[in-house]
Amino acid sequence: MDVKTKVIEIIAEQAVLEPSDVTMDSTLESLGIDSLGLVESIFAIEEAFDISVPFNANAPEESDFDISSVASIVAGIEKLVAEQK
Repeated sequence: MDVKTKVIEIIAEQAVLEPSDVTMDSTLESLGIDSLGLVESIFAIEEAFDISVPFNANAPEESDFDISSVASIVAGIEKLVAEQK
């Protein structure tokens, strides 16, 4: 399974949506994911890919990790996975 598919699956699960309802242009806000859902999504992504996402839930605006859209999250995770290999 590729990164994009898995990330979309995790985000869809948090949003209680079908993966087909989640597009690359979707924002977490538009999917109804709040800050707690975001943290849970990040944890699930870290577990799924065995990576550490540089995201501080207490200060998201200070984070180097772009969570502005599903596409930016997927790109960030792909980069982290590539760096780990």
